[in-house]
This record gives sequence, C-alpha cells and structure tokens, in this order.
Amino acid sequence: MQNNQDDIQLTEERWQAITHNDKSYDDLFIYAVTSTGICCRPSCKSRDPKKENIRIFNDVEEAIANGFRPCKRCKPGGIRLPDEEWIDQIKQYINANYHNPLSLEILADMCHGSPYHLQRTFKRIVGQTPMEYIQHIRILNAMKKLQNVEKSIAKIGLEVGFSNTSYFITLFKNKTGFTPKQYQKIVLEEQNNEKKQ
Repeated sequence: MQNNQDDIQLTEERWQAITHNDKSYDDLFIYAVTSTGICCRPSCKSRDPKKENIRIFNDVEEAIANGFRPCKRCKPGGIRLPDEEWIDQIKQYINANYHNPLSLEILADMCHGSPYHLQRTFKRIVGQTPMEYIQHIRILNAMKKLQNVEKSIAKIGLEVGFSNTSYFITLFKNKTGFTPKQYQKIVLEEQNNEKKQ
C-alpha cells in the first residue's frame, strides 16, 4: 500500500462519521485500514479500526489504486472483492496470527464478512473450514518448533495457539500419527543420524 503525501486528512469530523457509521458521509470519502488492506464506506458496520491505521480517500478507485481492497460487507462503490482474493487475504491473516486466539467470528469481523458466508466460501475455495485450516497451520508450526528439544510440549503448544496441552497432544496425534513427544524423538534421532554421517 503506497503512502501518498496527498492523502486527505483524518479530521475529527471524519473519525466521528466512521465510528458512528454515518451514512450521510458515504458519498464524501472512503476510508482504508492499513492493518487489513481493506477500504470501506463510513457507514460500514465493521468493528472500528484503530485511528492510526486509517487513510482517507476521495473514492474507492483511489483507494484501490493505493493497494486497498473493497470491503465484502459494505461494498464501497458497488465493487465486490472476488471470493478468491478475499479468502487469500484471510489465509494470510491466519498464517500471520495462528498463535493468537482465532474464531470464525474474529475472522469474519477482521475481514468484514459474516461468519456464515466466510465458512461457506472458505470451505468451497480451500476445501477445509477456517478452523480446520487454522489447526493445520498450528500443527505445521508445532512440527517446526518440536525440532527444538529445549522447549516443553506445553510451551510449544502455547506458542502455536493451543492453550490446552491435552487438546494439543490429542490433535497433534490425530493429524500426524504421533504424539508431540514421539515426533520430537523421531526428529532428534534423524538429526543425530545425520551428524554421524
């Protein structure tokens, strides 16, 4: 997303229009959120962004030219983000935030869509539900972290987003066929064998 010196300023009046979802400002400006890459009408019902993450544009075309994507919820300028791009955006968010608490509602709120539509669209495009994808990403990252024998299984589980160690162990075994400890032992043996050769 380009940063343009000619950006329109976020005045207190515009901030109030955004936080109060004031429809009367919809034809006056579009706001974009740098942390999500999405642009919205002032009347968008999505969660209020952080003030420091907002950029103001004259219209949706200007926001798009600066690298932002139209919101699925408020469809600024009547433009709708293609489902594939929307899902790719959600996958990028999951890949960067898998270690945080994530739910369908959090993802839907973050990407300006409804949980029902997100669930259906994600499953159609990816072949997994968002929660299955999150679990997959967490397990892949746990496998990488398990190569470090200095950390406990509970600590690794927490680092990849599992607050419940028993659930982490059970899910890891269901997905890989091994408990985290068994997997860690296999990796350690392979590393030792490579060192001997």
